[in-house]
Amino acid sequence: IEKPAESTIFQKYPKVLKDHFATDFICDTLRMMTMNLEDPHQIEDAMDKQLEKHHHEALNAPHALTALADALPALGIVAAVLGVIKTMGSITEPPEILGGMIGGALVGTFLGVFLAYGLVGPIASRLKAIIDEESAFYKIIQSVLVAHLHGNAAQISVEIGRGDIPSSAQPSFLEMEESLSGAPAVT
Repeated sequence: IEKPAESTIFQKYPKVLKDHFATDFICDTLRMMTMNLEDPHQIEDAMDKQLEKHHHEALNAPHALTALADALPALGIVAAVLGVIKTMGSITEPPEILGGMIGGALVGTFLGVFLAYGLVGPIASRLKAIIDEESAFYKIIQSVLVAHLHGNAAQISVEIGRGDIPSSAQPSFLEMEESLSGAPAVT
């Protein structure tokens, strides 16, 4: 746990090793467990705080994009108002020219609304969904480690973690058994 990149156990699971937070989360928890911090509730509270902090920090980008999406329609309205002001300065022009200028002013409103609801808002929502999915992965890790800390056998701890997997991705008990029987042995 001191050098997970050099650990033969972690090297057998490269996807976990690539996820720096997951690796640190596991190692930090195991470190706490080895320091004779025997109260599972205390460790679980520390894990909850770590997960909450990570999730809060990870949501900074979606929050910023959501704020941008919320502001874009207003910016479109400002562009339209400026276009109308410019048009009013040319009020003596023939209707064909004024019509083109008013149309140009309205493009600002259209662009602001389109970018907000057609592009930036959906990107922010999808990014938040991805972060929430990752958060579920970390919660599963927490469930398994806490179950083990409560003195459950490894198989029971894994089964408790399996119960936390979202239904759409949750393997059956049999699938989990087959997967575990095919897992690399720890040496």
